[in-house]
Amino acid sequence: MKDLALQIKDLNVGFKTDEGMFSAVRDISFDLKKGHTLGIVGESGSGKSQTVLSLMGLLAGNAVVSGQALFHDQNLINMPTKNLNKIRGDKIAMIFQDLMTSLNPYLTIHKQLLEPLTIHKGMSHKDATKKVLEMLDAVQIPDAKNRLKLYPHEFSGGMRQRVVIAMALLYSPEILIADEPTTALDVTVQGQILQLLSDLQKEFHMSMLFITHDLGVVAEICHDVMVMYCGNIMEQGTVDNIFANAQHPYTKVLLNAIPIADPQLTR
Repeated sequence: MKDLALQIKDLNVGFKTDEGMFSAVRDISFDLKKGHTLGIVGESGSGKSQTVLSLMGLLAGNAVVSGQALFHDQNLINMPTKNLNKIRGDKIAMIFQDLMTSLNPYLTIHKQLLEPLTIHKGMSHKDATKKVLEMLDAVQIPDAKNRLKLYPHEFSGGMRQRVVIAMALLYSPEILIADEPTTALDVTVQGQILQLLSDLQKEFHMSMLFITHDLGVVAEICHDVMVMYCGNIMEQGTVDNIFANAQHPYTKVLLNAIPIADPQLTR
């Protein structure tokens, strides 16, 4: 375990419905190495998001979760909320796909980043503001000091994503979970955010779980990859090995979907 940031064993996620139990994630196991990025890839409904939401205790009330998610020898699954709250956002942070629901449209960026530090960490207004500016600089928001009083809608999509990343990194988490953080952005901005996350991972010595439907993104930012389909793991390994020697037909389909620069070129 000393080389692992997170170890998942026999994780199952189901949902109680009027028709019975719906199984969303089926008996999966994987490791997240310290300092590495693990890409969890698959189409919509494959169980990617349910997997990471179960680790954070953020599933709907009708969810039934079993298995182990070991973080510092503690099982996150079925951990009392009081204990989990000490880990969520502090030791393990998450970036969600929908930017506008991640930020309160009625509060300035300054207030939204300041409150967690002053209320939950007991920092003074001055020290918290200094920390906020440091984080905004870290995510490369230009002229950060003069943008503190702006509201989310006054930022572009790419800049809003940088603010969300800054918020997630306020406590210098050991693990960052990014759930399709570039899906709503144009291609140029996507590349910038991916590079930023890669740089920040090294700077903050984080491990990262990166959720995506795009193996092309995995190739850019991940060390390891896990391919999911219908709640099952189809294949997992290092990015180099999977890209060079994919075994499962579904993985091969995803690889063939990666855009290439010239349609006359072959993969």
